[in-house]
Amino acid sequence: MEKKVPITRIGKFFGQEDFDLDIDMGQEWLGGDMNFTLVLYKVDKLRTKNDDVYGEVGVDEIQFLPPIEFKAYVKIVEPTNAYMGSTRIVQTEPGNMTFSVYNKELDTLGIDIDLGDYVAYYETETKVRYYSVVNDGKITSDLKHSYGGYKSFYKTYVCTPVSYNEFRGI
Repeated sequence: MEKKVPITRIGKFFGQEDFDLDIDMGQEWLGGDMNFTLVLYKVDKLRTKNDDVYGEVGVDEIQFLPPIEFKAYVKIVEPTNAYMGSTRIVQTEPGNMTFSVYNKELDTLGIDIDLGDYVAYYETETKVRYYSVVNDGKITSDLKHSYGGYKSFYKTYVCTPVSYNEFRGI
């Protein structure tokens, strides 16, 4: 008995060749026109030793794999001021950074971004800000991250800014 693929609604008008062409054009726009370059500092989980009691790691004890540059679409949320009861809390750091990266870019570079990894974003040629990944973009089965439900083609990550005391680059 021949097994049939149950989803054929898109293949008739939009197949793998069309999908690949759209991804290639999107990567050309992102890398050529937008040119957002990020640097991934991936935590080396094999060389980083956790505390035996609490499972914590000291800031200067985290070991990293070599940094990798990659292209992504970046959005930095504006800072907000909030009230807690009658106390005003002022946020002096920028808001979270959200970036989206093509699955093809991740596959080509052989990287997987996980919770706790660090990402560098160059605001100018001389000013860099570091962020920690707090949402690793693993869920991509929604319509937002797929091409009309055909295939997932990118991941979105959320990062929070870190202080100079937490991460200073390598």
